[in-house]
Order: sequence, then C-alpha cells, then structure tokens
Amino acid sequence: MHSTYKENETAVLVAVQTQKQSYEQTNEYLDELAFLADTSRIKTLYTFTQKLEKPDTRTYVGKGKLQDIIMYVIDNDVDMVIFDDELSPIQVRNIEAEFTKFNKEVKVLDRSLLILNIFAMRAQTVQAKTQVELAQQQYVLPRLTRMWTHLSKQRGGVGMRGPGEKELETDRRIANDRISFLKEKLKQIDKQAFTQRKNRDRMVRVSLVGYTNVGKSTLMRRLAKADVFAENKLFATVDATVRKVTVDAIPFLLSDTVGFIRKLPTMLIESFKSTLDEVREADILIHVVDISHPNYEEQIDVVNTTLAEIGASDKPTILVFNKIDLFEHEKEMVTIEQADWEVTPEAENTIQEPDTQESRIEKVTSFLKNTYLHEPKPLAVFISAEQKENLDDLREKLLALVKEKHFRIFPNWLAPTDNIEAN
Repeated sequence: MHSTYKENETAVLVAVQTQKQSYEQTNEYLDELAFLADTSRIKTLYTFTQKLEKPDTRTYVGKGKLQDIIMYVIDNDVDMVIFDDELSPIQVRNIEAEFTKFNKEVKVLDRSLLILNIFAMRAQTVQAKTQVELAQQQYVLPRLTRMWTHLSKQRGGVGMRGPGEKELETDRRIANDRISFLKEKLKQIDKQAFTQRKNRDRMVRVSLVGYTNVGKSTLMRRLAKADVFAENKLFATVDATVRKVTVDAIPFLLSDTVGFIRKLPTMLIESFKSTLDEVREADILIHVVDISHPNYEEQIDVVNTTLAEIGASDKPTILVFNKIDLFEHEKEMVTIEQADWEVTPEAENTIQEPDTQESRIEKVTSFLKNTYLHEPKPLAVFISAEQKENLDDLREKLLALVKEKHFRIFPNWLAPTDNIEAN
C-alpha cells in the first residue's frame, strides 16, 4: 500500500476535548493534526471541537455536532474529514452512513491513518517500506467490512451468504496472507540488521531521539558532517541513519531514527521494532527538544513514555534543548512567573539587561542555564543546531560520556596522533 492522496485535497479537522485535557491542549493537538495534514499535502479549511466526557462510541462526536460538520462539508465541497483520535471500524461506518444520507461521499480519516500515510511517503529503504506496509495492512484488516457495504442489497436473509460476504472473506484472507508474508520478510531483514549491529558492537553507540520535527537530522549533520535529509515537516526521517563520528580521536557511531509523536499508532511501534532497536541497543541517548515549542515539556513526556515502552529509559542521556535562536525568553519569563516556578536572581537579571550588553543567543543561554531546566541529571545543553550555536558545549559533554564507555570497552586504547573533530 502506498500514499493515495492527491495534492490540494481539502479537509476539516475534528477533536473532542475530554475532561483530561484543557482547551489549550485541544487546540495544540489540532495544530499538530493540521501540520500532519499539510505534510500529506492536504489543506485544512476548518476545525471543529466538542466538549465531551469521552468520544461518542458511535460517531466520535454528538449527533448535533456531526450534523454541523456534514453541513459545512457539503456547503464547501470538502474532500475529507480527519479526526484527532483513532476511530473504530464502527465509528467510521456510522460517520460515512450519515454522509450517505445527504448523497455525499467523503473520506473519513483518523490521526493514525494520516500518520501511516506520511510514513508511506517518507519510507526509502526496503526495510522501512516493508514496515509501513505491514502497519497499513494491520490497520486496514479490521476495517474491511465497510468496503463492501455497497453489496449489502445483494445479501440474502438471515443465515444466507451474499456475494459481498464472499468478497469480504476473500479480502480478509488476502490481507492476512499479506501480513504473514510481510512479517516473515521483516524477520529476515531484522536478522541482517541485527548482524550489522553486532558487527558494530565494539564501538560506542549514540542515538538521537526526540519528538518529530525538533531538529534531530540537522544536529546529525552538524555532529557527523553527514548529508542527512532534514526538512521542516513531520517525520522527515523514517529510515534509521547511522554515521561514524570521531571527536578528540575517539570514534563512535551516531544514529538518527524516526521521531516520536503523541498518539503514535501501536502498529507502527510494533512494525518499526527493528528500527527502534538502534535506540534500544544504544549506549548513550541524545534527547533533542524543541525549546521554542510552546508545549515542549509535554513533548519531553511523550518521548520519555515511548522510551520506557521500548525498554530504553535507563540509559545515560544528554537533554539537548535545540532552537534557542527561536526561543522567546521574555515571554517564557512571564509564563514562569505566572506558574510560580523557581527562577534564580541571575536568570531574572538576564531578562532585565539591555540588548547591547550581550547577544541574544548569549542572553537566552544564560537565562536557561539559571532555570529549573539546567539540572545535572540528565545533562542539559542549550544549542541551535541550525545556527551552530553552543555545539562545543554539547560535544564536550558527549565526549565525556563516550570516553567513559569507550575505555570500558578498550582499557588499553592508545588514541591515534591525528585528532579528527566533527563540525
């Protein structure tokens, strides 16, 4: 299966604000959903939200809200409706049935399907393409029923089988066979990948992790002098990328893998198990955070939760706060005061100093180093990978961890006379 969305399709986005999340969080989730849609070349025309204790089990939103959505879609000739949570097969069928009453055919998507579409667009290697197709097949299998609703009139009475049911059984069998084939294919690819990783076991392995679109690939380029693809899009990197880096004559392997995101489909995590093995088997993690994002703390929690799920939360970690050149420290100071967070006098003074006394980057770095973010565990570094700011600080802390691990592996190591440093 591959991406099938045409360019310039239009969509409305739908989210439910439950008791567990605030109005601001709901809007932020919708902004992210719009970014996902844009990455899939889908134009968002409007967003709908509804306060509910939990999403309606039949149609996700209430009847009145669904009618509002249908009227907007019809009046504006919208191509699809995208929901911010994963929809059950029953919810999809019921929503489509409501549109059918108005003789309107519209695509009904959820966040999971949208993410799967982006992964299909980004996958480059045989491994990644196989992983994505497996996830797509596993997503589609329980939803095959609705594909044959147009044959319902041909079905017999109770206990009778119509052509539609026979077609459905055939499709299910084909899908199950394909899933079995893809799983077997991934096993063979995983064996090869495992052998490659074992061959690298005598080198320290460092893995970049983080929420999607935080600048991991850009940082990879800076540290490894590697021509790694980086773009301001979600999931710009799907395939694992590994490069050999030498800093202060100490070699190590640096890998960049797929970014994490809230509500990441379970079938994707399962399918990308071998890719995530680069993280699971790493000696050191570099957790990259977009400090300029208004909800960077929640993104940190999402990454930490995912790391715990794959058994990689107990590794030595450097917390890298990236994009300090975009960080609005004046606004953050107000937020910190409102939240009654602890701020040292030094941090407060950096806000009050006039711009002429030091550069903006120096101000931001000084400010952040005097907030609660700058804690010894995990190690914290404040950089701009794009502007190449404070990278020496990161290299120094990374080198200390790499050396410690390296000399455990090679206690009698004699460093070569040539020192090679990555820029």
